Amino acid sequence: MTTTSSVGVLCQQEFRGEGGHNLGAMKLLPGDPRRVGQEPDYRFTLANERTFLAWVRTSLALTAGGLGAISLLPDFFGSEFLGVLLLVLSFATAATSYRRWALNEAAMRLAQPLPPSRLPQLMALGTALVAIVAAALFVIDSA
Repeated sequence: MTTTSSVGVLCQQEFRGEGGHNLGAMKLLPGDPRRVGQEPDYRFTLANERTFLAWVRTSLALTAGGLGAISLLPDFFGSEFLGVLLLVLSFATAATSYRRWALNEAAMRLAQPLPPSRLPQLMALGTALVAIVAAALFVIDSA
């Protein structure tokens, strides 16, 4: 097991090709955080995992809402747009939840502060956007 001094190093070291070449976009997906530092108190690891699973459940609910809007509201003006908007928000949530989990796990293992995350901000803005679009489409459909 290796120890490092920075959570960011985890993202950079994990995805080096042969000869140390950077594999570009692969840096967005951190490697296994259990390779660094020391094992933290299991309660923190389990709490981090529960948070990750909550983000995955949120993503699944957004997927269900998006598919439901597209398939169950065929007569509602803009249902496809609303459904796609929900599916995009679902993808963004699912795509960033693993990165958040891995960076938090690495930070705990290295006894560092948890890294900041934009996922809550993304969810708040995305939910507000969906609400505004849904309200506007409802008003347009009612007219």
